[in-house]
Amino acid sequence: MENHQKINYQRKLDDLIRGLDPNAAPPKLLLHACCAPCSSYVLEYLSQYFEITVFYYNPNIYPPEEYAHRVSELQRLIDTMPMKNKVNLIERGYDPKEFYEAVRGLEDIPEGGERCFACYRLRLERTAQLALELGADYFTTTLSISPYKNSAKLNEISEELGEVYSLKALPADFKKKNGYKRSIELSAEYGLYRQDYCGCVFSKKERFGDKT
Repeated sequence: MENHQKINYQRKLDDLIRGLDPNAAPPKLLLHACCAPCSSYVLEYLSQYFEITVFYYNPNIYPPEEYAHRVSELQRLIDTMPMKNKVNLIERGYDPKEFYEAVRGLEDIPEGGERCFACYRLRLERTAQLALELGADYFTTTLSISPYKNSAKLNEISEELGEVYSLKALPADFKKKNGYKRSIELSAEYGLYRQDYCGCVFSKKERFGDKT
């Protein structure tokens, strides 16, 4: 079995990009996005090579006001930041029941464990399904830019779903090449709202205790 922990996903992405035909139309990428700050570097980087549709699907976000704030900041970033190829945003509403069903029984597991992995899978599977619906050439997520997210697990799940849906999962570890640092710089440049917890009610409680 392939050891995902030892794979250099940035190198795999570099190789894939080098193999693209510069004279052809850019391939279509469906990019799951968790928030504007994490999307900033990823869009700056990948929009050079792909025509991107950003998919904001995050039923884990709590409370609803936080969800709405993140959507509006993401749209503002897309409208403001110059990018080589076209970028669109799709947002299909807020249904937290999907998240709570996906993580039932895992509520008390600490941040970064199996509850997070179930959340990864939920969001990535919806992304794969939409990528198939839209006829995208690739799908991936911005989540790997965070130093708190498990990039190996994200890529492992993406590859599994790629096989299930006969799609190409774009290899990604966006924290490499100083991606996380660049996202902080871009967030400052565009005045982006940077949240201080991952997003779900469990991460908020772990971060702030009972002050939720």
